[in-house]
Amino acid sequence: MFCTNCGKELADNALMCPACGAPTRKGPEIPADASDKDWLTTLLLCFFLGGFGIHSFYSGKPVIGVVQLLTLGGCGIWALIDFIMIICGSFRDGEGKVIVNKR
Repeated sequence: MFCTNCGKELADNALMCPACGAPTRKGPEIPADASDKDWLTTLLLCFFLGGFGIHSFYSGKPVIGVVQLLTLGGCGIWALIDFIMIICGSFRDGEGKVIVNKR
């Protein structure tokens, strides 16, 4: 395999070129509509404070956050569903962008 940036030969399992630092195409695929919100922060907020809707406030959805706060996360069911969606990578922020693990 060769680097598409500088043309140097690469190992088959290389994630980046050691000569120029360009990433190979084997790295994690990040969707074009990925959010700038941190996935791990959202996950931890949902796990520890999901009943209060704090993860919704963080992700830019204040109206949903208030409703979750008043209903204690839909008696925990809404928070559990959000937690599963965050883990699966289908939870969206207030702008409709997907919050994904970029690591």
